[in-house]
Amino acid sequence: MRTGKGSLLTAAIGVVCAITVLAAPGTAFADPGPSPSASASPSASASASASADTPVTNAELEAVRKKLARLYRAAARATEEYNAAEEKAKKQNAEIVRLAKKIVKGEEKLEELKKRAGAAAAAQYRGGGLPPEAHLMLSDDPQEFLEGTDRVRQGQHAAKGLLGEMTRTQEDLERYAEDAQARWRKLEAGRKAKAKAQKKIEKQIAAAEKLESTLEKEERERLARLEEQAAERAQSSWLSSGILDDIKGEATAQGKKAVAYATAQIGKPYKWGAEGPKAYDCSGLTSQAWLSAGRGIPRTSQEQWKQLERVDIRQMRPGDLIIYFDDASHVGMYVGNGTIVHAPRPGRTVTLAGAGSMPILGVVRPDAD
Repeated sequence: MRTGKGSLLTAAIGVVCAITVLAAPGTAFADPGPSPSASASPSASASASASADTPVTNAELEAVRKKLARLYRAAARATEEYNAAEEKAKKQNAEIVRLAKKIVKGEEKLEELKKRAGAAAAAQYRGGGLPPEAHLMLSDDPQEFLEGTDRVRQGQHAAKGLLGEMTRTQEDLERYAEDAQARWRKLEAGRKAKAKAQKKIEKQIAAAEKLESTLEKEERERLARLEEQAAERAQSSWLSSGILDDIKGEATAQGKKAVAYATAQIGKPYKWGAEGPKAYDCSGLTSQAWLSAGRGIPRTSQEQWKQLERVDIRQMRPGDLIIYFDDASHVGMYVGNGTIVHAPRPGRTVTLAGAGSMPILGVVRPDAD
């Protein structure tokens, strides 16, 4: 890699820093150095191009690795925001459909009640337009009078009941309509949140891809080795505590099914927002694995962390989910022997990794009961 390209790499890292700062308010990163000016003089450009071939150092690649990690972390956070908005939209859609069915049934019921009221009015018209009480008072037969009194009382109760039912049905329809409108407003808000998260994801991934595109093949291979080495160091540090000596939990029948599903997806690509079967994001993989085992769990890593029962890491067993980073933006499934299966990030595939290769927030158990 020439020095001229090194300058391009430095500039790309500077752009990445700016994007990362914009994506995460309140978080600042050191400036890696001034980027080349767009109005740089021809002599300066010529000087850079004429420089001798200088390979990118491991220190420079390590800076790239850290910037890429920040970008993909930001993309992961935005992906979970997108997933959360998608789940809310599904629920709102289902609720709107449920309310629509209630409105249809309510309208049918109201129509039937109106028909019954119309029939009662028609019967009165056929009786000369006089109410039943008037007919009763004109009767000369005592027996007919007594029987008629009971019929009138029953008719009055029926009429009141009919009117009351019509009123309640009308009120129900109005309430269903109001609820449906409220749900629709929430659905629209969710769609906007999803669109906003999607833009964040695309922005972070595009910046990462642009940064990686400045590297040549040999440098990308070295970068991949640096990523592996960083993960290995973290895993070695985690194992050095002797924690595996305490983790002896055995998988439940459901846990075995979930692990079997997740490991069967190894090699399939990561895709944000994906739930299979051709591609997955991190929480898409874990939620679908447990669904295949007959246990529905929250869709996002944050909700998995919030809603599922937490267990001490030393009590962990295969099938449990390990939540990573302090914002719960990543999740993997423990498969035993200090290993997880997970969907890492864009550009990678579902794979096995060390359970301690990333900062652990905690462990949750889908089948705690």
